[in-house]
Amino acid sequence: MASLSVSSSSTIIDSRAPPRQASASASSPSCISLPTLPPQPLQSQNRVAKATTYCRKIVRNVVTRSTGEVPATTEAATTELPEIVKSAQDAWDKVEDKYAIGSLALAGVVALWGSTGLISAIDRLPLVPGVLELVGIGYTGWFAYKNLIFKPDREVLFQKVKDTYREILGSS
Repeated sequence: MASLSVSSSSTIIDSRAPPRQASASASSPSCISLPTLPPQPLQSQNRVAKATTYCRKIVRNVVTRSTGEVPATTEAATTELPEIVKSAQDAWDKVEDKYAIGSLALAGVVALWGSTGLISAIDRLPLVPGVLELVGIGYTGWFAYKNLIFKPDREVLFQKVKDTYREILGSS
């Protein structure tokens, strides 16, 4: 069995073969010459220099105040919260039992997570997803025919939605 060694000139030489001259070793089957690697690109060195320069620019742009005064207009004070956020904050402030509401929210998240697992398990069954899809398409068609096609039925549906909305959020 022939053993191989690597020399510093990127040439693999059979250690059992007798050494030959340079011109003979190039044509010899026991000697393989490898190409030399190109030099490392200067891009990585330029990248480090650019990063260092950028960091120095950042340091130069820092402004310090020794008096501890706060500027008169801050960006946080000038931005307005959306109306829905304000109403949510007002509703949260009115709640007396925040622990119970937090527990209900956590239970809702756990129930949602469990239901997604159940639905994905049902979806893996062979015939059930197709049957459920047909049931959904049929119910959608029936609902559209019953509530959306004719104007009086549509008005009754909109009134039911508005009444439910008022019942949930209170009369406003």
